[in-house]
Amino acid sequence: MTKAHPLIAVVDDEEPIRTALMRLMRSAGLTVETFGSGAEFLKSLETGLPDCVILDLHMPHMDGFNVQTHLARKCATLPVIIVTGHDFPKARERAMAGGASAFLRKPVHDSTLLDAISAATTCAAR
Repeated sequence: MTKAHPLIAVVDDEEPIRTALMRLMRSAGLTVETFGSGAEFLKSLETGLPDCVILDLHMPHMDGFNVQTHLARKCATLPVIIVTGHDFPKARERAMAGGASAFLRKPVHDSTLLDAISAATTCAAR
């Protein structure tokens, strides 16, 4: 990765998932902020941008597709990695067409996620 401690935003409505991902990324030397909803995450963008977003698709009130659409309009270069328990071909196609850097199915292997973050943050730095 090009930055010593990239800031990774984890957006997932399930607290155990957020906690597990936060622990994994911190153990890999990444700085992490977690958000329990898409609206909470989007509000945080008023004060600064992360280097990468780990985004769940299926959340109440504002799903990951809505968050991804907003990011594409406002922060087009921000890498988004979709992590979902619902790996349907149409969802994968829609997420990738929307600019996702990667589409990973839960439970995701630690090394797979860390590799996807590394690739996303390296490409974004170019």
